[in-house]
Amino acid sequence: MIHVEFSTTPPAGAYAHVVLVAKGGLAGGKLSGCGTDEAAALRGIAALQRFEGEAGAIAEHFMPLAGATRRVLLVGIGGQSTADCEKAGAAVTARLLASGETAVVINLTETPLAPELRNRLIAGAVLRSWRHDAYRTKLPEKQKPTLRSLIIIGAPDAAAAEWAPVAAIVSGVAFTRGLVTEPANVIYPESFVSQCAALSAVGVTLKILDETEMAALGMGALLGVAQGSARPPRMLVMEYDGTGGSQPKPVALVGKGVTFDTGGISLKPPGGMEDMKWDMGGAGAVAGAMMALAGRKAKAHVVGVCGLVENMPDGNAQRPGDVVTSMSGQTVEVINTDAEGRLVLCDALTWVQRTYQPDVIVDLATLTGAIIITLGHEYGGLFSNDDTLATQLAAAGAATGDPLWRLPLGSAYDKLIDSPIADIKNVGPREGGSITAAQFLQRFIEPGVKWAHLDIAGMVWASKPGAVWDKGATGYGVRLLDRFIADNFEQ
Repeated sequence: MIHVEFSTTPPAGAYAHVVLVAKGGLAGGKLSGCGTDEAAALRGIAALQRFEGEAGAIAEHFMPLAGATRRVLLVGIGGQSTADCEKAGAAVTARLLASGETAVVINLTETPLAPELRNRLIAGAVLRSWRHDAYRTKLPEKQKPTLRSLIIIGAPDAAAAEWAPVAAIVSGVAFTRGLVTEPANVIYPESFVSQCAALSAVGVTLKILDETEMAALGMGALLGVAQGSARPPRMLVMEYDGTGGSQPKPVALVGKGVTFDTGGISLKPPGGMEDMKWDMGGAGAVAGAMMALAGRKAKAHVVGVCGLVENMPDGNAQRPGDVVTSMSGQTVEVINTDAEGRLVLCDALTWVQRTYQPDVIVDLATLTGAIIITLGHEYGGLFSNDDTLATQLAAAGAATGDPLWRLPLGSAYDKLIDSPIADIKNVGPREGGSITAAQFLQRFIEPGVKWAHLDIAGMVWASKPGAVWDKGATGYGVRLLDRFIADNFEQ
């Protein structure tokens, strides 16, 4: 990703110059870093390009400026909301990333921004610069990223310190994107754990449970999913306490980590199966959130638990109709081996409750295709047994650009997953598929625990560029979880 610098003067040598313009704000006043003649020329160019300062809109010109011919961008910040500023920063990077420019200056002298707006502008620029080109050995030169540096001019002296915690959050998003993007021959349960070893450097304590330990604990649901794979399962526990022990009970974040999902014996169609490398997006988001929280030294106590398995169809694989016993003691009839994520999560949920006795649990999972049918790729699905918790999560999602939409739970749906031979079956009928999946998980939540389930199947991967990502992994969930903790649990 691009490097961020704060300076009082532009750098020596070549750079592109950005002038921020609020919607309707081009007519009067100075343009940052531009003299009277340059400003007049830019206003004329803006009129020809029908630029009016809308968020993310760009008018581009080449002109003499600061002793050299430079690319000058007028960039709209709309109504100057956080979302508008983030969109503007991302638009700058999207335009310049492979343009041949190596540095870009954003001059805030005549367009001062409050710290939150300035940080969202910078975050948008940095997040949009993330790419994964490690395996593209024949990429044409003109498609390779050239932009390396973002220099902010005219910000107050405190700007670098104000940016530092946001930079930690951006690093968490990038970490998640990397985990989600890597193919399943690179990221599998053991290597996921190895990648997360980096969290130790920022103060996260790691614990890993192997299959022997999980078997001793009675995690028959999780282990049933893993038994068809040559890759052994793992449970990764990441704990961070920035409270000095004053919060004895952590907030628990639990992530589904199916590093590849063939569907098992209930085999998925081959078309698009390659996408199932991102079926660990919930676990990826939890790991990235833990990196963000620890990196910015959040004053909160949080534990992140990731159930990590690979779902494969070999001769030892779980069969439809098998009955497994979960760690909770509840038995599950496995109707469909492609409804495996809830089998992984139910044991992870039981383990974290018995080990840490949390008052609040949030789980994240790419759990159902049905949530995409319901919400498309615009919202993650939110289910909760507590209205206040649901409101807190929805507010965090709205504030960070990781939106959530609440869906119902209820006894009528619960009846749809009753089994004739076990305590519960792992799927219900076709209708209400995301709801019955959430109802399944709710049966493993102990009385008095506030719990929310986020079904993020439509959000962790994008088939087209968005405001702050290119096609591919979005990093959805990291900023949401970080904001949720910051707003509700930090001291």
